[in-house]
Amino acid sequence: MMRLLHLYFRFARGVTFGVRAAVLSPKGEVFLIRHTYVPGWQLPGGGVEVGETVHEALARELSEEACIVPMGEPVLHGLYFNRRISRRDHVALYVVRDFRVESVKQPDREIAEAGFFPLDGLPDGVTPATRRRLEEIAKGLPPTADW
Repeated sequence: MMRLLHLYFRFARGVTFGVRAAVLSPKGEVFLIRHTYVPGWQLPGGGVEVGETVHEALARELSEEACIVPMGEPVLHGLYFNRRISRRDHVALYVVRDFRVESVKQPDREIAEAGFFPLDGLPDGVTPATRRRLEEIAKGLPPTADW
């Protein structure tokens, strides 16, 4: 499924651009999701649609994948080239600390599991890229070029 989507985007769009959010609670937890179609726990996010700003895309993805509404201004942590996906994919990572949880995210066709986890007690199967991004944020490191 993902390969077909990327093949479509390769010809339909010159560059694909996505957003992800590191939603961090005051208790030192991060919100992670596990998709039904790819392995591993990761930060919520998705593609920026035509005519959509990155903040609109971020709010939409957080609503759909996490039932979370950003309340304050998300802080851009970094822009990344996601060469593992394609030669055209870029991701903007935002840190969201001011938010409201609308409801507990229930599993659906896209999201198998979701929830908050302590930064020092992440679940098994967190993707390497997610671990790297969380380490950058926690240690105040500059973002790397690659996702």
